[in-house]
Amino acid sequence: MPSKYDTNPLDPEFPEKARAAAVNGDATRVLEKTGAETRHFPPVTEDETRRFAGGDTGAAYMPPYTGQYVPASYQAGGSAMSDRKRKIARIGLPENIAVAAPYLPFQIGLVAGLLELLFVPRSETKVRFHAAQGLAAHVGILAVTTVLGILSNVSRGAGVGNGIFTAATTIMLIFFAIKAWKGKPVHIAPIEGLTNWLEEKIYIKPKN
Repeated sequence: MPSKYDTNPLDPEFPEKARAAAVNGDATRVLEKTGAETRHFPPVTEDETRRFAGGDTGAAYMPPYTGQYVPASYQAGGSAMSDRKRKIARIGLPENIAVAAPYLPFQIGLVAGLLELLFVPRSETKVRFHAAQGLAAHVGILAVTTVLGILSNVSRGAGVGNGIFTAATTIMLIFFAIKAWKGKPVHIAPIEGLTNWLEEKIYIKPKN
């Protein structure tokens, strides 16, 4: 049996079903008018949407982000270079020269490292470390060249080896001196023990 909601217009019995639905109260209800009007808002202009924070808000101007980090308290030149040029107590040399001098070849670094360890205060740990390491390097080089020099009296090959070793270590010392002068780290692992011992033992305490 067809449902009362079957309102297919192609159905021959559609008129009778529509009348029956109207009689039974199933017809479409029309809502009464309440008289309420649609509320209209005032138009918003483009200028009103472009309001920026005023001077009383304390907002600071922020430049567009470019993907590059810039510290808030950036200062051109930095303080690293000024620290490297500060005078070292009791010797009067700038720090960059004091840390590079112990690596100078031809026994210059040996004397410089020894003097710095004797007089530079223990609070200057960076300078004293390079002084001890440079002195330790010169001591090691001096020991090897002495042995090769003795052997060169017996063997010509030892003399050639001594020349090659001297040239190689000279280039190495110059390289270390330049690195230390530029403020870059220099660490010679094989002589670390001797470096620590020299730094601890060699020092002249100033008289009060």
